[in-house]
Amino acid sequence: MAISFTKPRNQNSIQQELQDVREQRRNRFRILVCIDGSDASYEGLQFASKIGHSDECDIILLFVRPIDQGLRSGGLQVRVARENMLDWGLELPGIRYLKQGLDMLTGEDEISDHWTASMSHADSWGDPLGDNKVEYRHENGRTIVLKLKTAPDPASGILDQYELGPYNLIIMGAPSHWHSEMRAFFSASVAQKVAMLAPCSVMVTRPNDQTADKGHLICTDGTKHSLDAMRREAVLAKHCGNAVTLFCGAKQNSDIATAGRVLEKASEMLGKIDIEVEDVLVGVGDPTDEIVKVSDNYSVVAVADSGKKIFRRLFVGGTAFRVMGAANTSVLNVR
Repeated sequence: MAISFTKPRNQNSIQQELQDVREQRRNRFRILVCIDGSDASYEGLQFASKIGHSDECDIILLFVRPIDQGLRSGGLQVRVARENMLDWGLELPGIRYLKQGLDMLTGEDEISDHWTASMSHADSWGDPLGDNKVEYRHENGRTIVLKLKTAPDPASGILDQYELGPYNLIIMGAPSHWHSEMRAFFSASVAQKVAMLAPCSVMVTRPNDQTADKGHLICTDGTKHSLDAMRREAVLAKHCGNAVTLFCGAKQNSDIATAGRVLEKASEMLGKIDIEVEDVLVGVGDPTDEIVKVSDNYSVVAVADSGKKIFRRLFVGGTAFRVMGAANTSVLNVR
């Protein structure tokens, strides 16, 4: 494996390089996987790995560490820390988690035979270590990036990383508790804040019982927004080798026929792009409750975002956000 180091650059050259890189990235499917060492976060990595075998897909593993953790106070030499990151033998916060993620994606033998690596550093928040990353580029063009990022808090670090993207999908482990939209904006978990504020699709993952895996449950209400989201998620499901089941809610019995027509139209749309629908379901009652009732039998539940602006989402809410908190399985909020 060849290793190279990037030289220090001034701010103007960095900005120009970022603009050039952004243009190149728009033609690729980029997944930001947030790693915190939990089983749920590695469940998200497994989902990303199913997509990431494509030559057009890049996976970025991110660990956000607090400012100045264990460095200035502990007297660690920053130069040594940066150099040893390539060996991933130094027990800095997050490195062990990122190394485990890399091994899950590639395996030690493959990473030495088919990949080249480069390391870069950026000053951040006046922290001695700053932001550091190692980028592994496969001979077929796809990349895996290990990013150790410094930020005041994890949610800010993740959202800042999105700005360095762009990304098509952010994957995070689900929190132990899920609060209302209003509380999520001000004081709730990292995953909730990111799900509320991120411009792209967000998945919260939970450890999945593979024996109960029946593929992906994709929810639609027949609107153009939800049908577009359905199409994108169905393509992901097919790429992962998972079966597709469509769901539509009916508020009362008199709406069942309408829901049936929505599902028929949706199935026809997917048929035109060679995606087979294994089953269709209609739930009668509150959409969130009905989706959650059937969600345990699926590895992923996909719900289109409400499409509302951020402040309307805070006060009006949305089915996708509520399903994210109530379901026992992984949920994809499609934007």
